[in-house]
Amino acid sequence: MSVRVRFAPSPTGFLHIGGLRTALYNFLFARHHGGAFILRIEDTDQERTVPGAVENIIDMLRWVGLEFDEGPHVGGPYGPYVQSERLELYRQQVHILLERGAAYYAFDTPEELERMRQRQRRAGIAPKYDRFAMRNSFTLPSEEVQRLLADGSPAVVRLAVPMDRDISFDDLIRGRITVHGRDLDDQVLLKSDGFPTYHLANVVDDHFMHITHVIRGEEWIPSTPKHILLYEAFGWEAPQFAHLPLLLNPDRSKLSKRHGDVAVDDFRRQGYFPEALLNFVALLGWNPTADRELFTLEELIAAFDLTKVNRAPAIVDRAKLDWMNAQYLRLLPLDRLARQLQPLLQELGYPDYPLDYLMRAIALLRERVDRLPEIATFGDYLFIPPRSYDWQYFRAHWRDELPQWLEELLPVLEQTEPFTAELLQQQIRQFVEHRGQPLRALVHPLRLILTGKSVGAGLFETMAVLGKAECLRRIRHFLTTELPTAQLHTA
Repeated sequence: MSVRVRFAPSPTGFLHIGGLRTALYNFLFARHHGGAFILRIEDTDQERTVPGAVENIIDMLRWVGLEFDEGPHVGGPYGPYVQSERLELYRQQVHILLERGAAYYAFDTPEELERMRQRQRRAGIAPKYDRFAMRNSFTLPSEEVQRLLADGSPAVVRLAVPMDRDISFDDLIRGRITVHGRDLDDQVLLKSDGFPTYHLANVVDDHFMHITHVIRGEEWIPSTPKHILLYEAFGWEAPQFAHLPLLLNPDRSKLSKRHGDVAVDDFRRQGYFPEALLNFVALLGWNPTADRELFTLEELIAAFDLTKVNRAPAIVDRAKLDWMNAQYLRLLPLDRLARQLQPLLQELGYPDYPLDYLMRAIALLRERVDRLPEIATFGDYLFIPPRSYDWQYFRAHWRDELPQWLEELLPVLEQTEPFTAELLQQQIRQFVEHRGQPLRALVHPLRLILTGKSVGAGLFETMAVLGKAECLRRIRHFLTTELPTAQLHTA
């Protein structure tokens, strides 16, 4: 059978970095082996379902370039692909488990279960269901079980874990894993409201959707022996398993919202490129080669090998993501970047600029920032005139002759043609040398007049992008500004 993998998120929140890594590794594995990549929505926990979560998951994966072969939004031969639409199938399969003695009814109330856990804690025992002390098919006469069911008493169906044997499976990343039955809980499979738990629905769906490989986070390792028991009870062949390493913050704490943004949509809104985010996430636990870090999606597909994924936790280092995003900012086509920058400028209330101007602005500044939105903040002077001047910085470079020099510089700039960085540098150098001054005597104040900032891209390159008319307008505006003479002459 050809490879079939699935990404099966619960719609209890928007797609986060951990989910993106799981989806990506499933996608890479499927494409590497010419198989199918399937989306399944595991929404059996109805109370925690977040409106819009399914749409967000699909949109974010599409944004980074991951498309599904089957799923609720594209269809497929093994649907429906939403678990809440498959309830009858789960109930049918539960009856098979009950008939085979692999599962049983339990009638305990929440209060009875809590008292059980308290007794176990007092005795120093790790809490788990005690099938021989609670109200279930093992402790109640069969007639009583049938009566309770007929009366509609709340009941769950639990997995009957064999306590006298080991349960083993081979993990493609971690090797052989063995757990003893006595260490497993009799997991609830079907809740009293008729909805399955993750464990039942997951196994049933993976079987009927012909999933060949289950690639998921390592937090599901403790559940896998229970899933193996279900496969055995049904008489089905289990898929191969691969459990991905945890994602940690740089301080090695568990990745969570408390330590910053983790939702994929947050990264998109902050201006990270989908290619950069996907490249970054791909290397959280795996790297095809030690001598490079930038890869296209096609290169990742060609190189992907599940057996080379690390077992150790992966560190989510935002500084590394910033570096990687900066590399893409320098590599991506200017016309694409300009189209992306336009709406960002509109949101800030800046005037509309043609794409060719935005392309020149980006080319000027993209070596100095990590993310595209920073072009609009770090380089705001390319889109709006300075609103104020740093007079303290001015004071360090002020000369009483400066206003006169600027008046004399205006006709020089008016006659400079073409208005290129090379010619501007030549003309201004000649201008200051003729007055017996070093170039910096005019460059520093001129930068502040034109940009309002003490740092930025090269002055002459900046002037060339702003254009002759705008440079002249800003200098003339400065000359009409009331100078804080007292501040400029304070020692």
